Amino acid sequence: MSDVGVNTATHLIDGLQDVVDEESLKEPDQVRVRMRSQIAEMLTDSSGVDPFPDGEPVVLLVVGVNGSGKTTSIAKLVQVAKAEGQNVMLAAADTFRAGAIEQIKIWGERLDVPVISQQAGSDPGAVVFDALNAARARGVDLLIIDTAGRLHTTHNLMEELRKVRGIVEKNSGGFTERVLLVIDGTTGQNGMLQAKSFTESVQCNGVFLTKLDGTAKGGVALAIAGELGLPIWFIGTGEKASDMSAFDAGAFAEALLPDPAE
Repeated sequence: MSDVGVNTATHLIDGLQDVVDEESLKEPDQVRVRMRSQIAEMLTDSSGVDPFPDGEPVVLLVVGVNGSGKTTSIAKLVQVAKAEGQNVMLAAADTFRAGAIEQIKIWGERLDVPVISQQAGSDPGAVVFDALNAARARGVDLLIIDTAGRLHTTHNLMEELRKVRGIVEKNSGGFTERVLLVIDGTTGQNGMLQAKSFTESVQCNGVFLTKLDGTAKGGVALAIAGELGLPIWFIGTGEKASDMSAFDAGAFAEALLPDPAE
């Protein structure tokens, strides 16, 4: 019911059957507890990659398809970083859509952070280059780069994203690089295809799972973490800049497999 996908569901059930046999479990409640443990274990980040290492300036490249909630997620990350006293800067590298540049600028004004941008239609790589130099010169702790919403099946656009990633790699001296993939929690198994494609193209480090404020359970998180080994770092639970939290594998497992109603 949570749309975790056939492969992941089969893997979980196979593992659960082994546990039931080994421990001679008889009660459904006991089985549910073990299943939750398996889910939490699958979702626990074992990558050893800290999204924002203490004391290190970070350049965060944010990628994802159109409509996934990328811009709102960026605003949420800015608000958290600013609350922690960090010096934050934004780069509007989605130059293909004039509205995207304007959106980032509006959030920049609301949250009182500088935005590096150019005209619509300009080279996104040039924006990234300028932003990295500006961030270095101003002693920025966190530079967040917005990129054009990519349909993961569009080859040319993904190639353009690879180029942007390459510019970050070549010019990020002094910064720790991170690539964050934003996925709409309501997309189901299409989210798995997105995660595969973006990870192959730009080596994503973690996922921001959005739109978990409604009926969506975000079961695709299990497939992404279990099959790709890509950790879920953050979840978005609403439209406001404050509506986000760090991902908690145990709490997510509870929500995915709650106790039956009394």
